[in-house]
Amino acid sequence: ERICKNVRFSEDEARYFFQQLISGVSYCHSMQVCHRDLKLENTLLDGSPAPRLKICDFGYSKSSVLHSQPKSTVGTPAYIAPEVLLKKEYDGKTADVWSCGVTLYVMVVGAYPFEDPEEPKNFRKTIQRILNVQYSIPENVDISPECRHLISRIFVGDPSLRITIPEIRSHGWFLKNLPADLMDDDSMSSQYEEPDQPMQTMDQIMQILTEATIPPACSRINHILTDGLDLDDDMDDLDSDSDIDVDSSGEIVYAM
Repeated sequence: ERICKNVRFSEDEARYFFQQLISGVSYCHSMQVCHRDLKLENTLLDGSPAPRLKICDFGYSKSSVLHSQPKSTVGTPAYIAPEVLLKKEYDGKTADVWSCGVTLYVMVVGAYPFEDPEEPKNFRKTIQRILNVQYSIPENVDISPECRHLISRIFVGDPSLRITIPEIRSHGWFLKNLPADLMDDDSMSSQYEEPDQPMQTMDQIMQILTEATIPPACSRINHILTDGLDLDDDMDDLDSDSDIDVDSSGEIVYAM
């Protein structure tokens, strides 16, 4: 909503929110959880004068402790990493880094990096551009060399060569004007301590996780109209249905 109102953020404002996003993702990864659907729409801002960013919607998340290695093609097309499209096992944490990069790009540019300029709603072209790591920064957008460098280190097709969360947190652009409470994991994790709250048992946690995996009673059409797209099934459907118009931000519209 904030991006829609401003078209794009100044670099300093984008950095402020990106610092919080990376710190939040770093915390999740330290707890062995990968999100797998990071995007602007899955971040919330509180109402404080200096807004605090919160990550939400962990519906596609996976725990390396409780779950197997990710291999499902899930997420929102515009934000999805190339290795996720290959339908093989992948590192969810590394895929999260790519999605964070898309989020940063959208904040500073005001557009999705891998949408085709001529056909921004062409889902298939977006996917192909992601696989080819085909993006550019418009000439009319003024971005510092440091920011460009960070984006180029995130948008690397080979996940083993992609910058990591710890490396992002030590990058010069990220460190500029970094709030004191985001400078290390220890200070950040202390924000999550709730000494007055009783700790849940492992059985209670497992019960909650089990209940969370039960899909709601809704039709398939309701499922594919949500922002998060399970591409394993829907990509096959798209190939066979010429009457589907797909927006790579996640919306699917059936022609009537």
